[in-house]
Amino acid sequence: MKIGIFDTGTGGELVAKRLKELLPQHSYIMAIDREHAPYGNRSPEEIIALTNAAIQPLLSCDIIILACNTATTNALKQLQQLYPDVRFIGFEPMIKSAAASTRSHRITLLATNATKQSQRLRTLISDYASDIRIDAPDTRAWARMIDQGLAGDIALDEVLASVAGGSDVIILGCTHYLALEKRLQSLFPHCRILEPTASIAKQISDFAI
Repeated sequence: MKIGIFDTGTGGELVAKRLKELLPQHSYIMAIDREHAPYGNRSPEEIIALTNAAIQPLLSCDIIILACNTATTNALKQLQQLYPDVRFIGFEPMIKSAAASTRSHRITLLATNATKQSQRLRTLISDYASDIRIDAPDTRAWARMIDQGLAGDIALDEVLASVAGGSDVIILGCTHYLALEKRLQSLFPHCRILEPTASIAKQISDFAI
C-alpha cells in the first residue's frame, strides 16, 4: 500500500521513521512544506490553503497521513470535503486518552497556537476533558528551533512548572515535539507522555485489511 505523509518539516520525518519501523511492508511518499513552515502561527484560512497545495503530490496514495496536528485540527474536515474519495488520517492531540489516564486531573498540552485556538481542540476538550485542568505552555518558537536542530536549547520551564503543579500527563500535540520525547521522559519519568503514532499505525493496518 502506498502511504503519503505530509508535514512542514522534522515532525513528518520522525513520523515516517516510526511508521516505517512499525509497518515496513508499505511504501511511503513524503510531502514536506518547508517553504511555508511553521504553520503554527498562521490563520486557519492560510493553513487550509497551504495544506491543500502541499498534498497535491500525494493524492494518488491509498492513504494520506497529515503528520501535522496544526493541519489536522484546522484543515482535515475541508480536505475530506474537497477529496471525498481520498482516505485521510490526521494526527491530533490525544485529549481523550490523557483525560482517561490522568490521576491528578491536570495535564500538560504541548501544541502550536493554531492547534490551541482551533475549534477541533475545543470540541475534544468539551467532549472528553471538561473537568480536567489543561496547562498549555508557550511553544511558539519550538517548531522552528527543532527544524534548525536546536531542540536541546528549548527551555522547558513552563512544562516543569506544570508538572510541579501536579500534571501527570504530557501530550505531544505537534509531531515536531517528538524530538523532545526522550528529554521529557528523562526529566519527568513519572509522567505519561502521549503521542499517537502507534494509534495511527493501527488505523493504517485496519484499513489495509
